[in-house]
Amino acid sequence: MLKTPIGKFRFMGFLEGGSLLLLLFIAMPLKYAAGIPEAVRVVGSLHGFLFITYLLVIAYTTFKIRWSLKWAASAVAVAFIPFGNFILDIFLKKSSLTD
Repeated sequence: MLKTPIGKFRFMGFLEGGSLLLLLFIAMPLKYAAGIPEAVRVVGSLHGFLFITYLLVIAYTTFKIRWSLKWAASAVAVAFIPFGNFILDIFLKKSSLTD
């Protein structure tokens, strides 16, 4: 999976998407329901690092394989939607980009 630019992008998408889900569905409930704000501090910092790395991987993929603006904009947009990266991955697998 990590041998091609698309493979690297897909892997980073899984990491970034997973960190968003951890932040939204585990860390934030711990902060507001259990009174543990440290959870958001730790997971939020990790997610922020992974998000910036994800954006860099989008730029790398766009320039390396001459990705269209549609794919690059979609990749950025789905980063803000829970489960968005996983849905984009399904579309990437169906496209000819992963071949």
